[in-house]
Amino acid sequence: MVAVTTAPPATRVDPFTDAGELLKALSAPVRIALVTQLHTGGPSCVHELVDALGVAQPLVSQHLRILRSASIVEGRRRGREVVYVLVDEHVAHIVADAVAHVQEVR
Repeated sequence: MVAVTTAPPATRVDPFTDAGELLKALSAPVRIALVTQLHTGGPSCVHELVDALGVAQPLVSQHLRILRSASIVEGRRRGREVVYVLVDEHVAHIVADAVAHVQEVR
């Protein structure tokens, strides 16, 4: 008799849950502004983002931490500074579409 082995079931990723987590990470206006700035202005360090957005440094750092934990941005060392970059340009398009949508005249 031949033993039949079955592979463990593949872990299913729920795309709706994942999409919800992505949208939750983008739910703050400052985070939307950060994604937009990184998309249009390119890689930036915290002080550049503070200057561009006119938001206090601790607030920018707090929101960057949330975006990093959601794998939306990534910090890369450049000497003594950390430069933040978008991990995936698709997120910038989602944000741009959302901003354009709310600006449409209805």
